[in-house]
Amino acid sequence: MTVVSSKEFVSNEDKYFALALDEQVFIQKGENMFLLLYKNTDDLNIYHDTSIYEEVLEPDNDLRSTISAKELLGMLHEDIHLMFKK
Repeated sequence: MTVVSSKEFVSNEDKYFALALDEQVFIQKGENMFLLLYKNTDDLNIYHDTSIYEEVLEPDNDLRSTISAKELLGMLHEDIHLMFKK
């Protein structure tokens, strides 16, 4: 897996297109992250090929270990109350 800035990607597009043939290449622009995904156009049917999405959206251990925004707010709420009590 390789992560590059959008500026680096634009400067060296050919390099990262070639790299995407063998590994995942993520392009970061600000707080957003984009996946450069190689898919042979002969095998791609945009309307029926869902495997392109399954590969990207399959949950992994990092995703399973995250907390929800509601859980985070609950923890912050408790911490703020403790700070004001002191």
